[in-house]
Amino acid sequence: MFYRNKLTNLIIKYGRQCGEKNYTPGYSGNISARYREGMLITTSGSSNGYLDKKDIVYTNFDGKSLETGKKPSSEKFLHIGIYNLRPDINFILHVHSPYLSSFASSGRDLMEPIMAENVFYFGGIPLAEYALPSSMKLVDNTVKFFDKYDAVLMANHGFVVASKTIDDAYMKLELAESYAQVVLNTEILGGAKILNQEDAKAILELR
Repeated sequence: MFYRNKLTNLIIKYGRQCGEKNYTPGYSGNISARYREGMLITTSGSSNGYLDKKDIVYTNFDGKSLETGKKPSSEKFLHIGIYNLRPDINFILHVHSPYLSSFASSGRDLMEPIMAENVFYFGGIPLAEYALPSSMKLVDNTVKFFDKYDAVLMANHGFVVASKTIDDAYMKLELAESYAQVVLNTEILGGAKILNQEDAKAILELR
């Protein structure tokens, strides 16, 4: 029970931070943590900025709630798909932050090596093809990228990032949102100077 409470408190803490930063406006977005033979995930209709313990539900990897009266987020199968593909992943954040969602809604990825820091942390942020939210097609379109990447844009939808720790997942969310803003600003200034392949490779080798 202590471990569950710890995970629940982490989800609440970072959910509220996502709400405060406008990464998950209104009822958008969801957060989960790997737990036992399933996961703890925010409930359907909850608002990340105002999370409480009642807004977290234990769900198995079949997507079934193990707590009477609590319904998991409709995006539960997206989280389950990532956990099943990546045993090293323990936390997932799915958000609708303004700059990342702008790129996702423009049908643009963030694969070009523009800032050294983002090349180092992400390698690139691919764009998953659009599918109906909460559908298995959305799961299929998105999860496959986690074989190589830790963060993915979802066309006309949002952004999802996964990591071993929730601190790292949240830091990468902040980095990605800031990066999207920088890329947009460079276009206002006439376009970014892209790092050449040799420089990008050298950065990746620093990992």
